[in-house]
Amino acid sequence: MAQFRYIVSDVDQAVAFYCGQLGLELIEQFGSAMAIVRQGDLDLWLAGPTASASKPMPDGAKPKPGGWNRCVLVVDDLEGLVDSLRDKGTTFRNEITSGPGGKQILCEDPSGNLLELFQPG
Repeated sequence: MAQFRYIVSDVDQAVAFYCGQLGLELIEQFGSAMAIVRQGDLDLWLAGPTASASKPMPDGAKPKPGGWNRCVLVVDDLEGLVDSLRDKGTTFRNEITSGPGGKQILCEDPSGNLLELFQPG
């Protein structure tokens, strides 16, 4: 099983996005500090501002959402999901692109973390 941690601005908002809009399963939530959601053998840890993972580093740098690193969520109907997410106001960084392994698009969760939605084919 793979685990990823995303720093998020609001845990409840992140859970609503990942579970309500992307269909992941909520495994456990620790109030506003953290939640664990799952798709298949991927656990995504959503760490909010009060989580230990969000505490400043010794040099003062503070973990924050965003960037270009991402987890890939494999989906069955990319176009349908993209249409649904657009209707709900999800931000996309590009349009659906095709490559030798399938189709993909990059979207942001409510905190600005990047996700790649990928449909093999």
